[in-house]
Amino acid sequence: MPAETPPIVVIGGGVIGSAIAYFLTLQQPGCAVVVVERDPTYARASSALSASSIRQQFSTDINVQISAYGIDFLRNVNTLLACSGDAPDVGLHEGGYLYLATAAGEATLRENHALQKRHGADVALLGPQQLAGRFPWLALQDVVLGSLGLSGEGWFDGYLLLTALRKKAQSQGVRYVADEAVGLDVVASDGVRHVRAVRLKSGGELPCRFAVNAGGPWAAAIAGWAGIGLPVVGKRRTVFHLASPAALPGCPLLIDTSGIWLRPEGSGFICGFAPQAGDDADFAPLEPEHHAFEDHVWPALAERIPGFEALRMQGAWAGYYEMNTFDHNAIVGLHPTCDNLVFANGFSGHGLQQCPAVGRGLAELMLTGRYQSLDLSPLSIERIARNQPLLEKNVI
Repeated sequence: MPAETPPIVVIGGGVIGSAIAYFLTLQQPGCAVVVVERDPTYARASSALSASSIRQQFSTDINVQISAYGIDFLRNVNTLLACSGDAPDVGLHEGGYLYLATAAGEATLRENHALQKRHGADVALLGPQQLAGRFPWLALQDVVLGSLGLSGEGWFDGYLLLTALRKKAQSQGVRYVADEAVGLDVVASDGVRHVRAVRLKSGGELPCRFAVNAGGPWAAAIAGWAGIGLPVVGKRRTVFHLASPAALPGCPLLIDTSGIWLRPEGSGFICGFAPQAGDDADFAPLEPEHHAFEDHVWPALAERIPGFEALRMQGAWAGYYEMNTFDHNAIVGLHPTCDNLVFANGFSGHGLQQCPAVGRGLAELMLTGRYQSLDLSPLSIERIARNQPLLEKNVI
């Protein structure tokens, strides 16, 4: 009898790994898939700690195309991920993103808008008078232009998306293993490496047809087991939960000129910021940066939204961005020197919104040998070897 084909082994059961597993077994029912996840509680997983938002306002063609599919998936998630009569509701709220620009950023905002419109994104440019009419609670003394997503942008419950993908994948036959991957069994022939198995902390190993690196912030270690360098690190990002007596009718997800972001959450708000490069250590402890709220975030928000002078911080948490330090864009696909190690890494804060298109695309690549629906090759790791970054101007 012929030897049984080994499974596709996905290292990492967060939203990226679970999306890949879901699409593999959707596109090829009966496909053998095993997901290795060291912490089924997802206590430190970026999927569970994210601000869970989606936008069309990117500056690269591929990112806009990925998000166009992402919003379509989220709008239909209750049907697509229905399981045993249970239709999940991830609470999608298309409240839009609002980017504000000073004179220094106006040209970039207009360039980005032109690209977004070419892809059919529902985005409008608004001058100061239009912004004041829509959002009278904003102080606009330095703002010359705003870019507002009218539909196709907003926020949702990322943890519910993760659990719905996992549950649906399991219903389609995916096996989740509560263990930690600790190495790869790699052989080489004629300069090409091949992963034979994924080694587990429990002492066993999983023979694999493909090994998928969906290790989130810890993806570089997985790549290193195959002798491959990967410019991905964990960057701490703090999210503050705020309460304010100020009413902000129609509040979108606001991207201030300071780089601080803010959006409604329940009866209050959440917000965050990107630290300065010198203060942005790799794998900093996941302790919220409370001092940054007092020193930087609150003063900037109170200047932009005068009603926020009475702001109160209700709580805070911190999680890791799996930051691609090369160009802040995802690294997706096969490595040219390893014929069955698949990368799904470095999403730099965009993983939740990009997981549907990336999961679909990588399933196509593994099952048919090429991308079928959307060509994800601009995100190939080969651009790093060529030193050709895919520059995304709209990084939060």
